[in-house]
Order: sequence, then structure tokens, then C-alpha cells
Amino acid sequence: MQTAQKIGSRSQAQACNVRPTAMRTVAPIAKPASTSAFAGQQVSAAPVASSRRAGSRSLVQAVQAAVRDGQVLDRPLRVAVVGGGPSGACAAETLAKGGVETYLIERKLDNCKPCGGAIPLCMVEEFDLPMEIIDRKVTKMKMISPSNREVDVGKTLSEREWIGMCRREVMDDFLRKRATKNGAKVINGLMMKMDYDGRDGPITIQYNSYEGASKVGVPSSLEVDMVIGADGANSRVAKDIGAG
Repeated sequence: MQTAQKIGSRSQAQACNVRPTAMRTVAPIAKPASTSAFAGQQVSAAPVASSRRAGSRSLVQAVQAAVRDGQVLDRPLRVAVVGGGPSGACAAETLAKGGVETYLIERKLDNCKPCGGAIPLCMVEEFDLPMEIIDRKVTKMKMISPSNREVDVGKTLSEREWIGMCRREVMDDFLRKRATKNGAKVINGLMMKMDYDGRDGPITIQYNSYEGASKVGVPSSLEVDMVIGADGANSRVAKDIGAG
């Protein structure tokens, strides 16, 4: 992974508040010429990031790698976020707020899954989550593994603290709709592969679209300047860029 230059613009950090856990760029780092979030910048490379958590520095580093110093981009920066869970939805919302043309690709928009529904108290305020999406406030919990090992959760909580239990289909839907309200376009689709020639051209995402009532995916494509992989442990984005 390449090392990025130090960021000199507060507005960029605010507009790119996500932290990829792995990132591979395809061109040397170029320092942005403008202090505005993404306006007035020329795309010179197409970095790809693989992410699960929200944060700030690494996406800004990736954006720095995607712009050419001193030249003007006559359109918004285009970013595709692959994966519409909490990480992808928050990334898409933040990018859209910053004026980026944002596409959020998710296959299972009504997905119900057991993992990731327990959230710490600090997350409610940090991610501005409404209390309506929290089903239960848990103070004690016993976790039992298939081998009968037991772990008691909640011993370190104070009397005012609790763990929020959310249904993922409810929380994820709320976060995606909030991203949409801020300008992100949600695509019901499954990414198949990415095409990139290593030059200054765009990344072409090949995906199957499931828009409407059809259960048969329609081959579609999308050209973007940058891709963020938030598609979980078996990430196709990570596989495409050799990130494991």
C-alpha cells in the first residue's frame, strides 16, 4: 500500500469520513490543488479501497491518489460503494454529502442476518441513530459456543450503560435510506467484476441488476473513478485487487 501525503484541508477530511482497512492505489499520490471537498480536481488514477469500518484518513488518501494537481475536473468525482451494510451505507452517505456522485450497490436490500446487530451505546450518538431502530437495551448476556464455552457479557457496564440490539434489516435499511436522502443512488445489484486498464481511464464495474420484480439479473455496467469495497468477509472487491 502506498503512503499518502499529509492532508492539508479540513473540508476534505469532513467530506471523506470513512476509513478503509485495506487500500491499493494504482498511481503515485498527488496532492489536491483545491481545498474544497471534491470540486475543481482532475481524476488521474482509479484507486480502489476495501473497507468495513467508518473513519476518515485513508479515503482522503485514496482521493488524493485519484486527482491530478492543478487541473480542473468538469464533473463530480464518481464513486461506487460495493456493499450496502452499515459500513457501505455510512460511506455512501458521507460521500454524497461531500458532493460526490455516489452509487451504492447491494444485492439483498431486505437482508436479515443475526450478526452485527449488537451495537455499543457510543455508536447511537456517533452515527446519529434514532432510538426507534433499537429493539432492546441489554445489560447482561450469556454467550454459549457450540463447544459449550460460556462468556458473560455486561459485567463492565455501569448502571446507565447498555448494549443496543438491532435487527439488521431495519438498521441497514435506515442507513441506506439516509444515504439516498443525501444524494446517493442505491442499486439493487450484484457486482461480478471490475475492469481497469491501469491508465487514467475509469474503472468499469460489471454487475447484475435486479431492479424491479425480476429475479433474473440483467448484465449492466457502471463507470466510476473510485471503488470502495464494503462487501464483507468474502469481498469480491478485495479479491479483484488482490487484497485477500
